[in-house]
Amino acid sequence: MKSYVVLSGNIGVGKTTLVELLSRRLGWEPYYEPVAENPYLEDFYGDMPRWAFHSQVFFLAHRARSHGELLGAGRPAVQDRSFYEDAEVFARSLHVRGAIDDRDWETYLGLYRTLTSLLAPPDLVVYLRASVPTLRRRIARRGRAFEARVSDDYLEGLNSLYETWIGGMEVAPVLEVDSDRLDFVEDSADLDEIVSGILARLGGRQQDLFSADP
Repeated sequence: MKSYVVLSGNIGVGKTTLVELLSRRLGWEPYYEPVAENPYLEDFYGDMPRWAFHSQVFFLAHRARSHGELLGAGRPAVQDRSFYEDAEVFARSLHVRGAIDDRDWETYLGLYRTLTSLLAPPDLVVYLRASVPTLRRRIARRGRAFEARVSDDYLEGLNSLYETWIGGMEVAPVLEVDSDRLDFVEDSADLDEIVSGILARLGGRQQDLFSADP
């Protein structure tokens, strides 16, 4: 059965790596976040109020287009970040912080709501949850200079919005993964656990991988 799975989570949580690992393990088509393609992104990190709206519209349009293509594809696919969290987490955060003014936010929100009404949801959203210290270590490890300028306060704010978004998720089933506990890069057993959880949820069984226990 064809499946369309989206990986969601904060900056540096490991979405891109997990997309690659899942595509290798399961033979799914990978779709990555278009960081390198966004012509506004480096400017955005240097001056958020000036470039926030431009950058977010680019991401929304790109990921909505990919979303539509994946829905019509003939094979299972896994996507790095959804257009839902572009709006509900990143754009909303920028509006709350004043980087996107009310007029631009209403324009953006209208576009997002139209796209949501036109596009069918994915079969599963996999939410990778991680604390700020874990995110900071992973951001440093991948070495993107513009991301190194992101503050802990900004990351914490995004985490809070992610929790609100996931807590109210209605459009698709959700699998929650504790990325502080599960190191799917270094530990193949952790990757096996995530793969099993994804396949179980796609098969209709409940299995969350979030736990406060070590």
